[in-house]
Amino acid sequence: MQFARTEGIVPAPESTHAVRCAIDEALRCKAEGKAETILFNLSGYCHFGMQTYIDYFGGMLVDQDYDEADLATALAGLLAVAA
Repeated sequence: MQFARTEGIVPAPESTHAVRCAIDEALRCKAEGKAETILFNLSGYCHFGMQTYIDYFGGMLVDQDYDEADLATALAGLLAVAA
């Protein structure tokens, strides 16, 4: 919301994580008295994510509990990747 109010655009939900990190970095720089360049990726225009914002501000999002057995089953199905 801070970004949307300041910049006048609503970022796509995926981009909000980058926005938050950029704000955190800016606040860190301010607290440390440093001037640094902060670069982040802002994508989308939130056309498809608007219902999520509507639900969030309407108090209609529900926290879901995840079944540990279902999670273990899903993770077991992932391909192994060499490190």
